[in-house]
Amino acid sequence: METRTVVYNSSVSTLFIFCIAASASASLSFNFYAAFCPSAEFMVRNTVRSASSLDPSIPGKLLRLLFHDCFVEGCDASVLLQGNKTERSDPANTSLGGFSVIDSAKRVLEIFCPGIVSCADIVGLAARDAVEIVGGPVIQIPTGRRDGMISAASNVRPNIVDTSFTMNEMIKLFSSKGLSIDDLVVLSGAHTIGRAHCSAFSDRFQEDLKGNLKLIDTSLDSSYAKQLMKQCPASASSSRTVNNDPETSLVFDNQYFKNLLVHKGLFQSDSALLSDDITRKLVEDFANDQDHFFDSWSQSFLKLSSIGVKTGDEGEIRQACSATNV
Repeated sequence: METRTVVYNSSVSTLFIFCIAASASASLSFNFYAAFCPSAEFMVRNTVRSASSLDPSIPGKLLRLLFHDCFVEGCDASVLLQGNKTERSDPANTSLGGFSVIDSAKRVLEIFCPGIVSCADIVGLAARDAVEIVGGPVIQIPTGRRDGMISAASNVRPNIVDTSFTMNEMIKLFSSKGLSIDDLVVLSGAHTIGRAHCSAFSDRFQEDLKGNLKLIDTSLDSSYAKQLMKQCPASASSSRTVNNDPETSLVFDNQYFKNLLVHKGLFQSDSALLSDDITRKLVEDFANDQDHFFDSWSQSFLKLSSIGVKTGDEGEIRQACSATNV
């Protein structure tokens, strides 16, 4: 296990720290924290690893948190802000998790490197580490993001993928974020881990009066639909969840794409990837070659985690991730 000693000089003034942050480069850098918080990435990784060992659902939650943050206002930790009308309060985000992991990492960083590491960078690094911890590729991502000060629930729905989206709807949204069709397919592979609430896919099938399956979505394998119906009966609690990947739910691998080819994509937006010749070919390629998927994931993840970043003198470095500085 890697060990590092972090020495914090308590005599460093808050004003000096502020000046360091304000004079930072206006672009992301792979060595952004090298001088003033060299163990930043280690501390985030250690926090994610510890939390994941206690709760195997954490990696999926952290990865989903990054998507929901970056697609709305860019990767600026705006989804972490609490309030009645913030992004976090929108019904589409009420099922998000992993906030406590981000908060824990921030508390540690504020002890050793106060006012230096942004919540936005923590979200990006935590998602990156979450994928690695469950078997995914090791990725280096640049840092230097700053935290946004605007978070509005009204911005959520127009900027995130609904599980019922068609290919055209997804392509349009991804394109608006600077992401290609290739990125769309690659990043959909995030569904190889994590869990989903029954309400996110229950409209794909229903029971008849005798309790038998009445299939609505013919793109869904009937045996898989029956399995899902048992896991999510009409009487199920609104908090009931199932694995996104019915085969290897705790491992980041290419099983998601194999599932799609046998019509076991949990969401309508998953199955839609087979409706287009271009995206179907990519699904087949990734299903047959995990290394190819991992290489592509590394590139697309880098693009995802750089959407609309704030750098230089934009935004701020929050003292706590759930609220802007006073």
